[in-house]
Amino acid sequence: MQLIRAKPCNLEPLNKIKTSDMVAISTLSIHAADESHRVSDVTPPINISTTYRYDSDPAKLKTASEIDGLGDDVVYSRLSHHNGVLVEETIGAITKSEAVIYSSGLGAFNAAMAHLNPKKLFIGQAYHGCHGIADIMTRNYGLKQLSLSEEDLKLIEEGDLIHIETPVNPNSWCFDIQKFADLAHEKGAKLLVDSTFAPLQDPFEFGADMVMHSATKYFGGHSDLLAGLLLTKDKEVKKALQLDRVYLGTNIGNLEASLLFRSLKTFELRVKAQSASAEIIAKHLQEKKESLPKLLEVHHSSLQSEAFVAAQLKGIHSPTFSIIVDSAETARLLPSKLKYFYHATSLGGAESLIEWRCMSDVTAPPGLLRISVGLENVDDLIGDLVTALE
Repeated sequence: MQLIRAKPCNLEPLNKIKTSDMVAISTLSIHAADESHRVSDVTPPINISTTYRYDSDPAKLKTASEIDGLGDDVVYSRLSHHNGVLVEETIGAITKSEAVIYSSGLGAFNAAMAHLNPKKLFIGQAYHGCHGIADIMTRNYGLKQLSLSEEDLKLIEEGDLIHIETPVNPNSWCFDIQKFADLAHEKGAKLLVDSTFAPLQDPFEFGADMVMHSATKYFGGHSDLLAGLLLTKDKEVKKALQLDRVYLGTNIGNLEASLLFRSLKTFELRVKAQSASAEIIAKHLQEKKESLPKLLEVHHSSLQSEAFVAAQLKGIHSPTFSIIVDSAETARLLPSKLKYFYHATSLGGAESLIEWRCMSDVTAPPGLLRISVGLENVDDLIGDLVTALE
């Protein structure tokens, strides 16, 4: 039997998208990394290999001092791999930044702390996992943790770090990024912004030094991968973060990177649709509160009136919000009365979720339910919630 060998594909060079081009996010999400595709497949293959062959020409071999294994120069997937490169190029383009991808959101926060190495961390309401990492650093290295109160913020010094999450988990209220950036920079400190709940927000516009995302949520968008992101405006900082990542062991896996690259193609479309639905639902519940006695409060950035909220979000509010009901018993029962909301933790997927928040966060009030709005019909979701609350 004669074996037929596949011929290598000679790809026609693609026209590179220039950074000066005014290209929309929806276009960049699909085409920003076109030039880095290695084969003719419209959907790049999943490269599951952990290791890659060196050049067969001895004259082209490099020593360890000449090769870093990052970017396109892949040798081992703990350092970098092709699917991860495609993700970083695409996200960098749509966020107008230098992107570094990690195996989880907490991996990204840990990397930021390792790189910035603050002696004092100013942190308020934020993801409980970030507080957990800060506690480990306090235990092991003496990191001093302070709040975001006016009194504590007077103690900021050069080299310190302010960390804010805005919109904040779980109620999606916004904080003024510019205010905290000015406070930090006046003293020579840095501002890290967790923008997970508003993935289309640009904290750099308001003075952030570094931005993080749990890309598991809206960048992933399908509840099927774990990933984290750090964004910077400095190419040298990106390189330093990538080198740290090698030894922290937190590079994203090949499969997860491929799934994430797939998700980016619908990123803006999904987030805008989910945001619009969340705003409609939150405002409807707020207006119906008088006729829903078990519903006490609705928390969402669309219900805030401060000028900085409109400036930062530009009308694209978080697709996640929270409600507070009259008792822990109501909060315990409500998810079981719903047809179109899965009772589960996390957020950002195509399916709507509701979570009795105290099941995963010991600081949550007993009557708080977090709602992640998916891509279902908004009228169906409203009807489902109202019926259950009635």
